[in-house]
Amino acid sequence: MTTAPGTLVLAGTPIGDIADAPPRLAQELAGADVVAAEDTRRLRRLTQALGVQPAGRVVSYFEGNEAARTPELVEALLDGSRVLLVTDAGMPSVSDPGYRLVAAAVAKDIRVTAVPGPSAVLTALALSGLPVDRFCFEGFLPRKAGERLSRLKEVAEERRTLVYFEAPHRLDDTLAAMAEVFGKDRRAAVCRELTKTYEEIKRGPLEELAAWAAEGVRGEITVVVEGAPVRGVGELDADELVRRVQVREEAGERRKEAIAAVAAEAGIPKRDVFDAVVAAKNAARTGA
Repeated sequence: MTTAPGTLVLAGTPIGDIADAPPRLAQELAGADVVAAEDTRRLRRLTQALGVQPAGRVVSYFEGNEAARTPELVEALLDGSRVLLVTDAGMPSVSDPGYRLVAAAVAKDIRVTAVPGPSAVLTALALSGLPVDRFCFEGFLPRKAGERLSRLKEVAEERRTLVYFEAPHRLDDTLAAMAEVFGKDRRAAVCRELTKTYEEIKRGPLEELAAWAAEGVRGEITVVVEGAPVRGVGELDADELVRRVQVREEAGERRKEAIAAVAAEAGIPKRDVFDAVVAAKNAARTGA
């Protein structure tokens, strides 16, 4: 007799306040055959706070062993087990371990479901005071300065609101890079320690936020940045046209292609953009 495959359950966990834990989380923790946790010590604190004792086997599942442990968990699922995946905070697979296991389970036609829970992305977005009708989540930026700038330049003209995660010790450099690429006056919000005792939402232009962060910031950080403004033809001066071309060039486009793309965005002749680029190049050469 063939055993029916089990179910993979992705469980959202509190991002701060334990009282935000969804009621079903305790039920799943108590009933799962296998609980795969990003940090088993944090899982122990969570279960103690919820007053529940996992009956199933508890294993670690984090970035360092994700590749090796995934086949083992898939085998358990194929044998009919109910596998619960939890990370330190928020929803598994969103900037946390989980995607690899979900993809492997889907490939084997194993049922995947979720226990919805708190989300730092949506919480920060809602609290930011910035447009929420369209947004995109960019996760963590690269640690190296050059790679970080390149990634930011890729979305410099993105009109949707942008959401990022960032480590506190890199926040000032990241905000300064954002001010350089997006413009110093672009609005943003730094959401710190969401739902925790010292929750703080700092809103303002990127340049001001970078200066604030330079003094030192602690805690879990989510950054929300306003999308690129929609500008009319008359609002794009020569400096802005040149900046847009430079952003595209630094992202890997050839100058001719970058000029054509910027002209199309602005609704003006390519010659106007070309002339602005040449004028800026000549000014830089002469020191004017």
